[in-house]
Formats: sequence, structure tokens, C-alpha cells
Amino acid sequence: MEDKAQKIKLGISMGDPNGVGIEILLKAFEDKRMFDFFTPIVFANTKLLSRQKKHFESKTPLSPYTLGKKPSAHQLNVVEVFSSDFTTTFGQATEAGGQLAFASLAAATKALKEGAIEALVTAPINKKNIQSADFSFPGHTDYLAHQLDGEALMFMISEQLRVGLLTDHIPVSEVATTITPTLVEKKVAMMMASLRQDFLIPKPKIAVLGINPHTGDNGVIGNEDDTLLRPTIEKLYAKGHLVFGPYAADGFFGSGLAKEFDAVLASYHDQGLIPFKTLTFGQGVNYTAGLSKVRTSPDHGTAFDIAGKGQADISSFKQALFAARAIYLNRQH
Repeated sequence: MEDKAQKIKLGISMGDPNGVGIEILLKAFEDKRMFDFFTPIVFANTKLLSRQKKHFESKTPLSPYTLGKKPSAHQLNVVEVFSSDFTTTFGQATEAGGQLAFASLAAATKALKEGAIEALVTAPINKKNIQSADFSFPGHTDYLAHQLDGEALMFMISEQLRVGLLTDHIPVSEVATTITPTLVEKKVAMMMASLRQDFLIPKPKIAVLGINPHTGDNGVIGNEDDTLLRPTIEKLYAKGHLVFGPYAADGFFGSGLAKEFDAVLASYHDQGLIPFKTLTFGQGVNYTAGLSKVRTSPDHGTAFDIAGKGQADISSFKQALFAARAIYLNRQH
């Protein structure tokens, strides 16, 4: 990650313009050393960024940019993807804000597909106001999987912990019926492939968390762990894969057991993300594994409650930038 020999052409979608996305972007690149690692290409609008730059008293340099031309090496290259008549209302989930967030994401994704950028970092969107005829997905992960014709794995990563999800943005009531042996095998295979390709771990070791409390207590609190998870994990292990479990989720992270594995596969969203964000908040990254292209994002949302106040922490966003670069370069090997 410290190798400056290869800068990458990094695309950045701005997220919801009424949230903290533009703020953390401007703050991150106030540090001129960032340009030693990245040629940043932002899909937004120069006037909008300039207004927020003035609001936050940022010194980050901006340069209008056209894809295919030579980008500036020491400025934020801004691709104009919408008109400049938007009025920012910090902290508000507006229809117009959602439309611009999607315009930015769509343009950045198209550039990623066409190779105009080498990796993509997405600033946070509001999952409700971005919904439209063109975006009917629960979040970035599903949209990118659809656009890039891949099978996506939501993979939360940090220096000390990696957590993937069997099921992500679905109601808790649907978790047990959604998990099948086929799904478990597919998600384990995707996690294994990502650990090898993206993190250069030759023989990954994975822990799978149970579906029910105490992994069902021998059927007292449900039998899905005994009838579904355990036989599937044993089948994978018999094939030579280092997959273990199911483990009771309540004590798994607190006991330090997670440190013995290269990654953890959680059964549902909160089972994996609550401990991950508790242990790594500000240092974690949301990575979409399983796709032909590299996409990361910070581990937080639009933060409407502090938008416009200059209080947004850039730590996770910077981690997302460097994670995208590291994964992209690892794939080159």
C-alpha cells in the first residue's frame, strides 16, 4: 500500500449531495500526499463541489475533466454528469438529492465497466430517495452485481477482521428460509476466491456463524444449524476447504476466536455488521467481492445528522481508497 510506483486511476461517486460524501472527499484530498497514490476522477459537478468546497473552507483543488483525456495529476478531476442548478440542503433526504446520487453512481459504474477508471469508491447514498425506475435495489452491492453481471458478496474488511454475509439486505424473518446448502456453498466459494485473489491468502480459513442462538442448542432453539449448516460445512471440509462451524455468534467475537480465521461468514446482516462495526468503526471498509471490477466504500452512511457541520470523520473513506488500490494491485499479480 506504500508503493508509490503505481498510481491508480480511481473513480469516486459523490453519494447523496445532502450527506457527508462530498465533505469527506474534499477533506481526504486536502492531503497532497494522496495524489502520490491516486489519480482521482469524481463523477459529480464542478460548481456543486466548488460550493461545498467554499462551505467547508477546503483547499482541495478541482479540475473539470472529460473521460479519455489526460487527467490532472494533482487535482480532483471532476466529470460533469448533471447540471449545476442543485441547491444543497444538508441533512435532508430529497428527491433531487437521490436523483443526483444515482446520476453520479451510474456514470461512475459505466466508466468502470468500460475501463476508463481502474477501481471505484462509492460515497454513501440514501437507500430510499435513490429509488427510481432505474434503481430498484436495496443498495450499492446489488446494483453493481446487476450492472457488472456478477455474483456479489458483501465483504466488510479491515486490517484485523473480515466479515462476509450469507444474506444481506433482507428482513430477519426471511433469513432461515433464504439460506440453503447451495447458497452456503456459493458464498463460501466466493469468499475463498476473494481471499486468494484480492488478499493473496493461498489457503484461506473461514468460520461460519450459526443461524440460531447457540446454534440451536441441539434443536431446542431451531434445527437449521444441525440440518442445514453443519452438513454443508462438513461436506466442504471433506473436499479440502478449511471451513469450520457453525459457531454460536454471541461469544465468537468477544472470545477472540475470530482472530484464528482469515474471514468470517455471518448468516445475516446484523449478526455480522454489529460486531464488525463495534470493533473496527472508522477503520472498516465495505468491499463488493465476487465482481470483475473493484469497488469499495466507507463503513458508514450519509450521516444526515452531522451533514454540513464539518464534523465528518474521513478515516473510513481513506481506508476505502487505499483498500481499492491494494485490491486492484493484488489482482494484477
